[in-house]
Amino acid sequence: MPRGARLDAPGTLHHVIVRGIERRPIVDDDTDRQRFVTRMGRMAQETGTAVCAWALMRNHAHLLVKSGPRGLPGFMRRLLTAHAIAYNLRHKRHGHLFQNRYKSIVCEEDPYFKELVRYIHLNPLRAKAVADLSALERYPWSGHASLLGRIKTDWQAIDYVLGWFGGTAKAARKAYREFMAQGEHRGRRPELVGGGLVRSQGGWSAVKSLRRQGAQAKGDARILGRGEFVEQLVAQASARVALQMPADQRRSRADEALQRACRQHGVEEEALRAGSRMQAVSALRRELACQLVVELGLSKAEAARRLGVTTSAVAQILRRWN
Repeated sequence: MPRGARLDAPGTLHHVIVRGIERRPIVDDDTDRQRFVTRMGRMAQETGTAVCAWALMRNHAHLLVKSGPRGLPGFMRRLLTAHAIAYNLRHKRHGHLFQNRYKSIVCEEDPYFKELVRYIHLNPLRAKAVADLSALERYPWSGHASLLGRIKTDWQAIDYVLGWFGGTAKAARKAYREFMAQGEHRGRRPELVGGGLVRSQGGWSAVKSLRRQGAQAKGDARILGRGEFVEQLVAQASARVALQMPADQRRSRADEALQRACRQHGVEEEALRAGSRMQAVSALRRELACQLVVELGLSKAEAARRLGVTTSAVAQILRRWN
């Protein structure tokens, strides 16, 4: 069955799940983790994306974000492509790092926001990466410690999240900590990450109730929300035209990315553009082809001109990557 198009608009709340291909790691150590988190924060600020909750695990990550002016896909493409390139170069591997495309669930905010923040921030505890809630408050690879003021994070939407729990930071943090404790032993929440009608209605109990009443409800595997919310969102999405980055801006960013990558990896830009087949140059060319086409939106022909190869060579690199 074909996958549905992304549902998105500025300010839309998304629960995003990314997984390593074949359940393999997306981070190997704290250096990888720090680079992922730093990159996520920088790109959130650059794209105006509000990161409300997040948890980085060894082979997957959960994010709760509100789209910036240009929507979710641009933020996610930049984050995942840049991380994959850096990870592959550091660990001397090639190919796709993430499983298929990331999963994004548009969420109705009022009934689900607090539940999603708690579910995502309890991930390290459920996975036994930390022993208890006290340890989670010092754990640097989720947004929980930042909400409690234990770790300073300039880019996380801390004030917005705390606003759901109280009128002052002190009262909000107390209420948030209590809310987390109440959910500590709730375990997995399939209604928050599952599919279709069950998720759209908030779980099996709501679906069964509707069925007993003989009621019909709108369901969509891309949405966590009630029937009316689903109908409204799908109608809006069908009429929406995605914003596009101007062509001259794409080309300018591509040139900057190429120059920066060459400096970072000690490769002469002239050697890259001249088609050098030295191992280091070829490896960097493969990574840059994916970045220029997938992340920055250049055509294969434009990318090929910058990389000193043919359009068919770029197409071949992308086929191998995907």
